[in-house]
Amino acid sequence: MQSIVAETIERCRERGMRRTKALEQLLATLVESSRPMTLAELAVSERLSDQCDKATVFRLLQRLAEKGIVRRLGLHERAAYFTLLVPGKHQDYLICTECGSIEAVKAPCPVHALEDEIREKTGFRNLYHELEFFGTCPSCT
Repeated sequence: MQSIVAETIERCRERGMRRTKALEQLLATLVESSRPMTLAELAVSERLSDQCDKATVFRLLQRLAEKGIVRRLGLHERAAYFTLLVPGKHQDYLICTECGSIEAVKAPCPVHALEDEIREKTGFRNLYHELEFFGTCPSCT
C-alpha cells in the first residue's frame, strides 16, 4: 500500500501538485478502500476528518480528477464516487440508476482487445478507457 501511495504522490508532483499531509492522507484512504468512495465518506474518514474540512477534500478530489490521478464515477444528479487510478490496474463498474450504488464488475474487461487493435491501427499512445455499465441493482428491482 505504501508503495502505491508513494508512486501516486510522485505522479501528483510530476503534474504540478504540492505534496501536503491532506493529499497523502486522501491517497492513502483511497488505496485502503475496497470500493470507490463519496466525498462525504472521504471527509469523515479516520485519516481525513482531523486533517482537513470537506471543502479541502472536494478541492483535492477535483484537482486529482483533472490531473488523471483519480476517476470520478456515478450519475450526475447523484453523489459522485471517487477511486484511485493506478497505472497498469484497470477496473470497470456497475452503477444503479435508481439508488446510485456502485460495484466493481467481476468479469474480464471486454474492451482490452479492441483497445490493442485501435492502438495498432491508429498509432495512438497512452490509450486507455473507462467502462461503466448502468442499470437497476437487485435491491431496487
